Amino acid sequence: MTHGPAPLPPAVPLAEALRRARGHSPRVPGYVQDALAVDLACGSDEQVFGPQPTPRTDLPDPREWAGRMALALLEVMSGQRPAPQVVRWTTPEVYAVLARRAARVARRGIEGRRPQVRHRVAVRRVRVCEPADGVAEASVVVQHGPRVRAVALRLVGRDGKWRVSALQVG
Repeated sequence: MTHGPAPLPPAVPLAEALRRARGHSPRVPGYVQDALAVDLACGSDEQVFGPQPTPRTDLPDPREWAGRMALALLEVMSGQRPAPQVVRWTTPEVYAVLARRAARVARRGIEGRRPQVRHRVAVRRVRVCEPADGVAEASVVVQHGPRVRAVALRLVGRDGKWRVSALQVG
């Protein structure tokens, strides 16, 4: 029969611990080691030490940021920018998709199937909706050479900056 760990005794305020310690030996004051009351049992390492949500008031303008990120992400997907340049601005899931796409474009270039003409990507319009604190959803219209495309981004505030957590390119 296996028992779980023994329950911890209830926390005692510092003043109460000092009073109890002094009560046992009136001549020698009791010693209580000061420590922060941190309960690490309530969350995993990722929750405690991982990326922390950032409120909207501590984040830059999402409209400007969404336009810049859409531009950078399309440049990665077309092979004009290396994928590692955007790793800190995307979640691991979005980065994996971008890196795969960039690798595919690079393979096509090696095989000689990629067109030699490189078109500039230009942002035409950005619309932003903020459904929750620290979350922004943006639709960006870009022109990639003669082609006009739509890019949808979900930005999430983490550690004082926006990160792309979802990406859809039309």
